[in-house]
Amino acid sequence: MGIRGFGRLKRAVQQVRKRLASKAVILMYHRICEVDLDPWGLCVTPQHFAEQLEVLQKHTHPLSLKQLVQAYRDGNVPNRAVVVTFDDGYADNLHNAKPLLEEYNTPATVFVSTGYIGKEREFWWDELERLLLKPGKLPDKVSLTINSSVHHWELGTAADYSLEEYQGDRTCKAWEAKPGSRLSFYYSIWQLLQPLPETERLKALDEISAWVMVETTARKTHYSLLLEELLALEQGKLIEIGAHTVTHPFLSAHSLAFQQQEIRQSKADLEQILNRSVTSFAYPHGDYNLETVNLIKEMGFVCACSCIQDIFWRESDCFQLPRFGVENWNGEEFTKQLSRWFND
Repeated sequence: MGIRGFGRLKRAVQQVRKRLASKAVILMYHRICEVDLDPWGLCVTPQHFAEQLEVLQKHTHPLSLKQLVQAYRDGNVPNRAVVVTFDDGYADNLHNAKPLLEEYNTPATVFVSTGYIGKEREFWWDELERLLLKPGKLPDKVSLTINSSVHHWELGTAADYSLEEYQGDRTCKAWEAKPGSRLSFYYSIWQLLQPLPETERLKALDEISAWVMVETTARKTHYSLLLEELLALEQGKLIEIGAHTVTHPFLSAHSLAFQQQEIRQSKADLEQILNRSVTSFAYPHGDYNLETVNLIKEMGFVCACSCIQDIFWRESDCFQLPRFGVENWNGEEFTKQLSRWFND
C-alpha cells in the first residue's frame, strides 16, 4: 500500500473511531421558576438555569433536537453534543426560559400538551397539589367516586398539615413521602387519577375541590401557555415546538384508538396554530408501548423523546430517545452531572 493509500485508510479509521466515540446528551426540563412546593422536582430556578446554560456553552456542543437527529442520520454527531428540551408547555418557558436561552444562544425544543393551551385550569398534578398540599386541616375521612367505584381514606394525623410540615416537604419528592403523611396522601390520590381519561380526572378533581372547599382557580405561577404566548415562544430561530398529546395521559393505559386520537390531534392542533409541520414528539410521563412507537412513526414524526436515562449514541432509537432529567442544580453540581453522564 502506498503512502496515499495508507493515509486514506488512517483517516477512515479515525473517522470510524470518531463516530463510535461520539456521545450526546438530551436534557429534560419542565419549568424555570421558583415555587413554594415542588413535589415532582419540575422546577429549576432562573439563576441555576443561567448557570447551567453557561456550563453548556463552555463544555459542550449545544444543538437543536432537529440538528441532532440529522447528524445522527448523517453519521456525524459531534462529541459532547447536548440538546435542551422542555415538557408540558408552562408559561414560564416563555417568560423565564426563553430570555436565558437567547442570552446564551442555546436552542431548545418545547413539547406542548395542546389541551392546556389557554386553559384557566392548572395541569392536573398541579391542581391536585394546590387542593391537598396547603397548610391546614382536611376531613378525617375522605371518599372519592371514580368509575362508579368508591374509594375511602382515613387520614389520621395527615388531616392536620402544619406550616412546619409544609416547609419540610419543600425538598421532598412525592414518591419519597413518609407513610401516613399529607404528601403520601397526595401521592396515593395522584396514583389513582393518573391512568384516567381527562374527563374522569377533572370530575374527580371537582369532587376533591368540593370536599376541601377550595376553588379550582389557577395560580399565576402555574399557568400554561396562552395561544399568543405559544406563538411568541417559537418566534426566532432558537425554539422549536413539538407535540406532547392533548391531555397528557399515560398512553399505555389506554386503547390504541385513544392513543391515536391523542397523538394525531395534538399534531394537528400545533400545525394549525404554527402553520408548519410538527415532526418531534415526547411521550407524556415517558410512558408508551410498542403500539405507541408505531403510531408515532406512521403519523410522520421523525423523532420521539422518552424519559429513559441514558446517553444518545450510535445504538439509540430516534423514536425512543433517552433523556436525563435536570434538577435544580447550581453550575458546579450540573458540571459534575454532565461528567457522569458523558462518563468522563
